[in-house]
Amino acid sequence: MRTCTFTTVSASKKTAWAVAAALLLPLVAAVPAHADPKDDKEKQQPKPPAAMSSLGGALLGLPGTQVRLGPGAPVLPKELSARSWIVADAEQGTVLASHNAHWPLAPASTLKMLFADTVLPRLPRTQNHLVDPSELTGMGAGSSLVGIKEKQTYSVHDLWLGVFLKSGNDAVHVLSGMNGGLEKTVREMNENAIDLQALDTHVVSPDGYDAPGQVSSAYDLTLIARDGMRKPDFREYAATARAAFPGEQKPGKKRETFEIQNTNRLLTGDFGVAPYPGIAGVKNGNTTHAGATFTGVAERNGRVLLVTVMNPSSKERHAVYQEAARLLDWGFAAAGKVTPVGELVPPLSARTQTPSSAPSAATPAPGKDTPEGTVQATVASGHSGGVGIALAVAGGALALLAGAAFLVNRRWPTAASAGRRRSPDSGADPDSKPDSGPDSKSD
Repeated sequence: MRTCTFTTVSASKKTAWAVAAALLLPLVAAVPAHADPKDDKEKQQPKPPAAMSSLGGALLGLPGTQVRLGPGAPVLPKELSARSWIVADAEQGTVLASHNAHWPLAPASTLKMLFADTVLPRLPRTQNHLVDPSELTGMGAGSSLVGIKEKQTYSVHDLWLGVFLKSGNDAVHVLSGMNGGLEKTVREMNENAIDLQALDTHVVSPDGYDAPGQVSSAYDLTLIARDGMRKPDFREYAATARAAFPGEQKPGKKRETFEIQNTNRLLTGDFGVAPYPGIAGVKNGNTTHAGATFTGVAERNGRVLLVTVMNPSSKERHAVYQEAARLLDWGFAAAGKVTPVGELVPPLSARTQTPSSAPSAATPAPGKDTPEGTVQATVASGHSGGVGIALAVAGGALALLAGAAFLVNRRWPTAASAGRRRSPDSGADPDSKPDSGPDSKSD
């Protein structure tokens, strides 16, 4: 007879262990054998609303990626991590592909496009303004600044360069003061958003600084950029890479200037980001709550595309520019080979316009919509943009001149003509506006 070598356990203890095992076994089984850190990260990522606006097409209201590939069409880039993005034909208004297009998110300084679209036509660019100290108050901590000084005089042209190139919140606040104050400017921006049918957008601060309830969407930012690009001054500022900005005027001395450079890295080609061939603006942004945001316009072989990218989660350096460039590459390659998933709707005011009654600023003739010599002088002083940025790297001076002027001086479709191209089922749904989204917070 063999001797048992196991420790003797009483019947009561056996029963207790059996009960414990029965209780713990489901818990143990519920734990994955090999937990994947990416699973936890994906669970932490916010999800788009289940119901979003369907303005512009039913597919645009669905969560996830929307694309209809035809024969020979390239697949979408794999390296896309943005919460929301869109690729659209700027002239035809067709949406080639999108991802959570109507998700209301914090826009950061891309909201300055709406500020410019609203306020720029109201102030003559040659008007001079003496900055009141009160106009430089109320800006958020860590705001981007161009360096405006109180009790100094600046032209409206100078101030817009500060807005577009350096994303200067100080320039926005001064221009808002000239427009009648922050409250009036915010109200007018929201009214303009409604007219543009940018119904995902709610403005709280005109500079785009994080504020509770301030949101926009990739679809709306693309609408706004498209309308802004119909304005000649908007196009000029958006395409300017570098400019001289007035310094402080000191008694008895000539006022000096300092150079400012556009923070749009696809335009300037800086900090490890290559300039994108054909780029001509429009605006980038970055805040704690919004992450990185970007809307860009580029031309290739006569086709003009708009792309908006919001809040990439990738750890890739300058991911917002890299993903925007990939989407532009895809859009140019896919044009004519995909079925559009939606369209950019025209402004409500365009429905009452005819080609003869449309504002003259919306129907520029090539070379006639900016003061004589403006584009040539801009390029000559190094303020180049558009196709010319990439060509300048290769040293093509004549090509640089033509390229910089191309998108600035081209004839853009009028808002009225865009309205005539609308499909019958793409009208605004008064009940389609989603919630304003989570409150924004900034540090």
